[in-house]
Amino acid sequence: MSRRSYDAVVIGAGPNGLATAITIARQKRSVLVIEAESAAGGGARSAELTLPGYVHDVCSAIHPLALASPFFQSVPLAEHGVEWIHPLSPLAHPLDDGQAAVLERSFEETGRTLGADARAYRRLMEPLVTHAEALFFETLGPFRIPRHPLMLASFGLRAVRSARGLANTWFQEPRAKALFAGMAAHSILPLDTMLTAAVGLMLGVAGHAVGWPVPRGGSGQITAALVQHLQSLGGEVVTNWRVQSHTELPPARAYLFDTAPKHLGRICGELLPHRLRQKLERFGTAPAALRTVLA
Repeated sequence: MSRRSYDAVVIGAGPNGLATAITIARQKRSVLVIEAESAAGGGARSAELTLPGYVHDVCSAIHPLALASPFFQSVPLAEHGVEWIHPLSPLAHPLDDGQAAVLERSFEETGRTLGADARAYRRLMEPLVTHAEALFFETLGPFRIPRHPLMLASFGLRAVRSARGLANTWFQEPRAKALFAGMAAHSILPLDTMLTAAVGLMLGVAGHAVGWPVPRGGSGQITAALVQHLQSLGGEVVTNWRVQSHTELPPARAYLFDTAPKHLGRICGELLPHRLRQKLERFGTAPAALRTVLA
């Protein structure tokens, strides 16, 4: 570390932690990111897991929201070596009978694989895809007063539902239902859970609007670009530092955690109310990270 104190210290160098640090560094504030593992990235890492020279993604591999996200659009990823590869078809869902539902960039080509549900699928998705840029701005950015309230309300009425409920309402045949279910399954929740439709809708809109690309060389290329961009702004990243207690952290005006809840509770310890610490310790494994600010 080159400094004794910082405006902000971020614990956890996953994509959210790095994005937070970049946002802070853009405001000409000093920021340090601390990562427990030997490499930054969290789920956005790549490594030679099998044989030398064969790079595998450790977790995430496909990144439609990296193109859709207003934040990622603001980061010069290409200048830091990120090259996107687009498949001929963004995604497909095979069925047991040998058929497959295929999401293509165009509604016409997608509809050819959906049989009787082609028109219903288009009625559901086309209004959202038409306003995809506004939808991404409203839903993938910070909370704000909506600039497009009517569009957001239209999306919300569909998104608040369960994936099963929405699919059964709009579609009649297995192919369209399977295609939507496959996208909604990225919520990592039972498909009869409220709001799982939101995940299916967003990934479907992204598939039509920007595609489902992969970064050449693996997801670690995105992380490397984020780290390089942060460093170009004056930010610092330290790896192989598994923080055990808040007493280890350098002085800072704010501490931000991109960690699992139990790690937040362990690190902050007596700084947190006893009841809150108990809740953090009991918090089950979940697909989302807990991001908390302690000022």
